[in-house]
Amino acid sequence: MALRKIHKSGDPALAKKAKQVNKFDSRLAQLIGDMKETIKDANGVGLAAPQLGILKRVIVIDAGEETGVIELINPEITDCEGLQAYYEGCLSYPGYYGDVGRPQSLTVRAYDGNGAEVAYRATGLYAVACCHESDHLNGEMFMKKVKGSLYTLEEVKELREKEKLAKDAIAAKNTGAERQNGGGTSEGFMRRIEV
Repeated sequence: MALRKIHKSGDPALAKKAKQVNKFDSRLAQLIGDMKETIKDANGVGLAAPQLGILKRVIVIDAGEETGVIELINPEITDCEGLQAYYEGCLSYPGYYGDVGRPQSLTVRAYDGNGAEVAYRATGLYAVACCHESDHLNGEMFMKKVKGSLYTLEEVKELREKEKLAKDAIAAKNTGAERQNGGGTSEGFMRRIEV
C-alpha cells in the first residue's frame, strides 16, 4: 500500500465521470489499499478514486470503529429519506465547508473489493459521505451545490455552537419533547444489511 496524492479543485480529472469497474483483480485491490491508507493519512471520512486522478467508480468510507474503512465499488444509492443540514467539506477543496442538503438516511448498494454484493444503511455523516463521494464519481464537486455560503472550519465551529445553544434553549422550554439531530452535529451510523 502507498499514499497517493489527492487532486485539488481545478484538476481536470475531478470534472470527469468515472467508469464502471469490471475487473476485480490485484490492481483494484492495490488501489483500494492505497485509498484506505490515503484517507487515514488525510484524516478524511470519504475518498473517491477520481480524487486520486483515477476514473474508476471506487469509493472508500471510514465508517467508524465498529465497521472500519469500507470499500464501495460501482455504488448505487437508493431509499433516501429525510433531509439534513450538514456542513460538509472535501479533501479536494480543503479548508472550506458548506451545506448541500443531503438525505438523513439512505441505502447504498455496491460490490466489495472481491466482487461480492454489499449493501449498507447509512445515516447522518455517513449518508452525507455516500452522497458526496458518489458526486465525485459523476464529476461533481460539492461547492457547486452548496446552499448559501462556504465557511471556514472556525466559522463552522461557531455556527454549530450557536445551533447547539439554540436547540438546548428550545429543549429546556419544551420539557419532554423529543430532541432531533441535525445542523451538522449528528455522527450517524453505517451498518451492513442483507443483500
